[in-house]
Amino acid sequence: MKKVIGHLLIVLTGWFLTTPSFGQGQGISLNKIIAKVDNYYVLHSDLEEATQSYIGQGQKAPQKCQLLESLVINKMMLAKADIDSVVVDDKIVDSELDTRMQYMAQQFGSEKNIVEAYGKSLEMLKSELRQQVKEQKIVQKMQQKITADVKVTPRDVRKFFDAIPRDSLPYMPAEVEVGQIVRIAKATKEQKEALRQRLLDYKKRVEAGEDFGALAKQYSEDVSSAEKNGDLGFAKRGMMVAPFEGAALKLKPNEMSDVVESDFGLHLIQLIETRGAEYHARHILLRPDYNRLDMSGPTHYLDSLRTQIQIDSLKFEKAAHDYSDDKNTADAGGLLRDPQSGGTRLAMDGSMEYAMFQMLDTMKVGSISPPLPYRTEDGKSGVRLLYFKSKVAPHTADFSKDFEKLQTIVLQNKKNRAIDDWFRKSVSDVYITVDPEFHDCKIFGSTKGSASTLSGGGNE
Repeated sequence: MKKVIGHLLIVLTGWFLTTPSFGQGQGISLNKIIAKVDNYYVLHSDLEEATQSYIGQGQKAPQKCQLLESLVINKMMLAKADIDSVVVDDKIVDSELDTRMQYMAQQFGSEKNIVEAYGKSLEMLKSELRQQVKEQKIVQKMQQKITADVKVTPRDVRKFFDAIPRDSLPYMPAEVEVGQIVRIAKATKEQKEALRQRLLDYKKRVEAGEDFGALAKQYSEDVSSAEKNGDLGFAKRGMMVAPFEGAALKLKPNEMSDVVESDFGLHLIQLIETRGAEYHARHILLRPDYNRLDMSGPTHYLDSLRTQIQIDSLKFEKAAHDYSDDKNTADAGGLLRDPQSGGTRLAMDGSMEYAMFQMLDTMKVGSISPPLPYRTEDGKSGVRLLYFKSKVAPHTADFSKDFEKLQTIVLQNKKNRAIDDWFRKSVSDVYITVDPEFHDCKIFGSTKGSASTLSGGGNE
């Protein structure tokens, strides 16, 4: 079980929460390639950074061989993602990259200080970090794909808990309850009009004989559907956002809509066919350049809300419910939920969102942050307030009090077993070599002596 848990920590959280080294101070030995998975490499520096990540979070680092196997697993996921055409929306990557660069600037005092510290241009640093972020997002997406059908019952949790000797119960990390109020920056009329004109131009080109699907594949910013020529497949009524569905259902087969605006951006829609209560459509989606939006309005708005909450003329929960643009948390008074357990207690460790972890580490329980830069998963820009509602100190696990966390552990263990099974089935699809320096490491249980090629489809 310990080996499986070691895999999870690397696969889920990576070693990206520490300030990236960008090769700073790395000598030849640290840049030595110690493993290769198809066209992906594991460097000696990767192994050192993974070790330091655990130490930086106050945890004991796993053995080198266990870490190396986890790093090889990550690279194998990337190689398989290439084979299976698994991609991540560039806007999600850019959103995470912007967040990390912003908090690095806070840590160092300015972007100029970052450049001086690493001896590289900001563009080069961002390019190196962007690749790390992109690979992490792809690994997470592959893991989600592999473990999509894994489920856990209360009986599984009880069986797991009862099997643990009472003097060996796990020590639970610190947990926090956090609320947020989000305000998204709005695109200007000029920005929307520019996008509208582009979509109208595409419409004219289709009317003149060009293929809608080809234009969607080339220009649509909905990456997942663009790969399918803009095809969204059949949808039941009520599945799509109202503006999109309302426009699509007014069309006849092969007819195109006028430009339609929704929370996702601006659409040009073409209806393909209807089938009873379902309809089949495709679209071209354009979004505003969220990096160029004016943040002053949302920032002043939240600053005013924060003042009202601090003088107790407005409760945070009511402010979140009434004014937050994040509808997923607004109805719960702004409280964030653990995506694994569904509970409101979040582990304050490496699994927490990077920007939030950094901010909470400087806050006291009961306090509210100043307005902070924020990027949504779909790439929208805005600002948010964080409310540090409560904190539970690290403690020995209790079945009743920690059921949600225990359930998460059991679920993670099951997912890791599913991942291990996947590796053993998929290992022949990629070519894996490991440096002889690590010949004692039994990657994937291999017992081949000191040969540098331990496993993979191209083995001799």
